[in-house]
Amino acid sequence: MTAPRIRPRDRDAIVQSLRAGVVPRIGQQHIQVGRANEVGALIQDLDRLADGGATSRFVIGEYGSGKTFFLQLIRSIALEKRLVTVHADLAPDRRLHATGGQARSLYAELMRNTATRAKPEGGALGAVVERFVTQALTTARERAVSPETIIREHLAELSELVGGYDFAEVIAAYWRGHDTGNEQLKVDAVRWLRGEFATRTDARAALGVRTIIDDAGFYDHLKLLSRFVLLAGYSGLLVCLDEMVNLYKLTSSQARSANYEQILRIVNDSLQGSAAHLGFLFGGTPEFLMDTRRGLYSYEALQSRLAENTFAAGGLVDFSGPVLRLTNLTQEDFYVLLTKLRHVFATGEQSAYLLPDEALTAFMTHCSERIGDTYFRTPRNTIKEFLNLLSVLEHNPLADWRSLLGTVQIAEDTDLEAEALGADDELADFRL
Repeated sequence: MTAPRIRPRDRDAIVQSLRAGVVPRIGQQHIQVGRANEVGALIQDLDRLADGGATSRFVIGEYGSGKTFFLQLIRSIALEKRLVTVHADLAPDRRLHATGGQARSLYAELMRNTATRAKPEGGALGAVVERFVTQALTTARERAVSPETIIREHLAELSELVGGYDFAEVIAAYWRGHDTGNEQLKVDAVRWLRGEFATRTDARAALGVRTIIDDAGFYDHLKLLSRFVLLAGYSGLLVCLDEMVNLYKLTSSQARSANYEQILRIVNDSLQGSAAHLGFLFGGTPEFLMDTRRGLYSYEALQSRLAENTFAAGGLVDFSGPVLRLTNLTQEDFYVLLTKLRHVFATGEQSAYLLPDEALTAFMTHCSERIGDTYFRTPRNTIKEFLNLLSVLEHNPLADWRSLLGTVQIAEDTDLEAEALGADDELADFRL
């Protein structure tokens, strides 16, 4: 079978991202290896969302094991299935629950990263609203009624939800801006939907609504958005939240508990059918999940809901539970990954390969001698160095890969922040 050609845009995005140690936003399918069962399980979840269901999954893996890449891959598949996706990394100033604006900050980041199949790189919220208005215009022509009548009929479905009345009023304001050519009104409506209004006074002056999206409305407005994207002709909403370990790192037990309670609410809604066309993917480390002192398992209600199947032991697996543990890549998987990276670097031209097959094996042997099996289990740094090697060979055609290989320095990929946190914990325990 002939290997696929790679678009230069995809090639550059993949190479530049991986050399910087971050996950590419596009082209993940060109370098995906292994984990077919995990991908298959989440594809079933996406189909469930399109059918009106809800899901919450916790993607758990060691630091550097590929969680973020996996989440981005599932996100790209969701876009192909006509879902709208939003994604963000948690950070000290971005949380699920807060009283100082951190939850609104997370919501605003999610909205900035709204993506559709037509705009996979984000910034698609305005396009979603525009599509809703366009569909309403089409329906109005077919039924020979005013577009505002159709829009009001559709928005009535949202008014019954928490925060739905003002949400509907903002969409109606967007329509008025569209109808009258008032671009500022359209801009203000999208700003409100993105959570960018800081005060109710400003929102009332611009749009005539009395509320804004604040910390308290974080989850309720995501549920509203999932209903709205359905009205706009999409299949549902997928929310991807990575770096959940930042909740584990919160020093305040009260703040952690409040965030875990928000997670519990999301999990309960997905299990009990209270949400529709809405899915959540949480990316975190084993400590974030299982630490009984400050992880999710420290919250008893979550521990019971996220407990893994006790029969899935001794080589048996169960991919239907809320926790999806990413298996480590094998040496065979990593070899396939190197062949794919070589192919991508050459833009899909086999004649442009810079390394023969024997060089891939030699590179793996070199890495194994330096850092052991970590090179393929948590391969972020290994991948960076492989691409650095290819880059040198690209710009120095006369260089010999054999002599270069001995100079490759591989550092074991570790989470320095987690190590520092662990040291602080040990010190705190000693003081107690």
